Amino acid sequence: MAVLLFVRRVRPRVALVRDARPTGREEGVSSQRLARELSHVLGQKKLLQKLGPGLMHAFIFWGFLILLPTILEAAIAIVDRDAALPLLGDAAWYALLSDMFAALVAIGVGMAFFIRKVLKPDRFRGSHMGEADRILFAILAIVVTLLLWNASRIALGLTDPGPRPVSDLLAGLFATGDATEVAERILVWAHLLVILGFLVFLPGSKHLHIATAAANVWLAKAGPTGRLEPNRIDLEGAEEDIRFGVATQKDLSRKQMLDLFSCTECGRCQEACPAWATGKPLSPKLLIMDLRDRVVAEQAGEVELQPLVPNAVIDQVVWDCVTCGACVRECPVDIEHIDTIVDLRRNLVMAESRFPQEAAPMLRGVENQENPWGQPASARLDWAKDLDVRVLQEGDPAPEVLFWVGCAGAFDERAQKTTQSVARLLAAAGIDSAVLGPRERCTGDPARRMGHEYLFQMLAEQNVETLNGAGVTKIVASCAHCFNTLANEYPDYGGTYEVVHHTQLLSELIAAGRLRPRAGDGKITYHDACYLGRHNGEFDAPRSVIGGDIEEMPRNRERSFCCGAGGARMWMEEESPRINDTRFEEATATGAETVATACPYCLVMLDDAAKGKGSDI
Repeated sequence: MAVLLFVRRVRPRVALVRDARPTGREEGVSSQRLARELSHVLGQKKLLQKLGPGLMHAFIFWGFLILLPTILEAAIAIVDRDAALPLLGDAAWYALLSDMFAALVAIGVGMAFFIRKVLKPDRFRGSHMGEADRILFAILAIVVTLLLWNASRIALGLTDPGPRPVSDLLAGLFATGDATEVAERILVWAHLLVILGFLVFLPGSKHLHIATAAANVWLAKAGPTGRLEPNRIDLEGAEEDIRFGVATQKDLSRKQMLDLFSCTECGRCQEACPAWATGKPLSPKLLIMDLRDRVVAEQAGEVELQPLVPNAVIDQVVWDCVTCGACVRECPVDIEHIDTIVDLRRNLVMAESRFPQEAAPMLRGVENQENPWGQPASARLDWAKDLDVRVLQEGDPAPEVLFWVGCAGAFDERAQKTTQSVARLLAAAGIDSAVLGPRERCTGDPARRMGHEYLFQMLAEQNVETLNGAGVTKIVASCAHCFNTLANEYPDYGGTYEVVHHTQLLSELIAAGRLRPRAGDGKITYHDACYLGRHNGEFDAPRSVIGGDIEEMPRNRERSFCCGAGGARMWMEEESPRINDTRFEEATATGAETVATACPYCLVMLDDAAKGKGSDI
């Protein structure tokens, strides 16, 4: 009956995932996927990044893997208490292993209660704490009844106490005789009934992640997290095939639907989110929970099928995201919050024209002048007026390296200095380089992160046509956002190039002796740009170019705190406390005289924060 009830309750969840839009990731087995399953699921790698909570969860998870055969062992014993489980039932090594791990599960439950009831970390705010308590009590009941059952069997002489040190210790609670015979029967039934009750409870609880997490990790992105899944829009195709992002639950992909049922409500994403840290409504955890609750309620007929925004999450939650990827990196079950948020934005922008109006000039600039600054294409070379820079014309031979200047590098006053320096250094190193000049357009990154996928698609196709027509094979970009888009997203549109960030190329040239940097004076702290560091894994090249000792901020490398510019937020208003101010305060707290960064977006945001504080750092 318990199994039938489980199937009945889990079937609607299975139907939601099965009927969701295919992701294109369902097929194929790769070494990367297998390695991720071993490390993230079996090895609990991401959970163990926080040692205490990680060990707590690992004890419980590994314990239940080891203890799975004991369920069958108990079921057999109910029918015949003298019968043993084939192969494992008489194995001393398994008896020792199951006894020790049952104790570790109990310790893990105790650690969980201590963390939740005594330490009370803020990351649990908004989680279903009552449900979590019931789950923990059920887990504790399972292992306690198992240990006591084994102890009663030792007292009755039905099993060898040698390999079961914990159960043997508990055997002293039982005296020989009829009372222990009855206790043994009660305990084995109690053990199995708690397990079956837990099985029935599972489909409607957050603990469903024990069934969905492995599949969710399997379907996670194979490449850098900076790549967004494309939403190809063919206006000449059939109307029913055109999708403008996610409007209702029917637009969610299988991966997105699995994300909703895989959330453990641990709050690690919430703890790392810069929007939440600065008092904004967005919590990646609560976003997933609210979407899940809405999807379940709609399927059950409790509410009508309606747009997820604002009926599941409010507009501001969707627009608060800086797409920094901190949530994705911290999530132990590989939930992809950014893709879902951008998909919700796509529908708001392209289907409803509903977005923060202060971002409208940026979108108009990208659409009309092909750059978010709204400057004419003829001004793209103003930075190079005093430099001998080769401009690649149609029909010219392709350079060894194409220098992709980017919109910030061409039009922002401070970023222009970086552009000029990179051009001089390429020349000094003897690199055959060229720029596209007026033929270079915005990569489309700000439009895409804003949700205007169709505008991004047009720009990507035009840029790829230009680059392929020029025979370009290698690109160096000084903007982390351009670097990410060219390297990870243009291959979806036929543009496959070797793309390097300027700090990577400079680091290689320094190592080869083709450039000899001069040592600088004063203390320097380095801010890791999200789209170079966390999204693409490049942390060392910028530091090697800086050289010397760097005064690191507490949050650095993979756990760097965003500057607040990503996700097109650089063109939107932000209420105080501002993300860039928070990051700048961290930088000044190091005592450094200079803040270095490898992205013009970060430069703009940190420079604004410095001006707001009246700092000359």
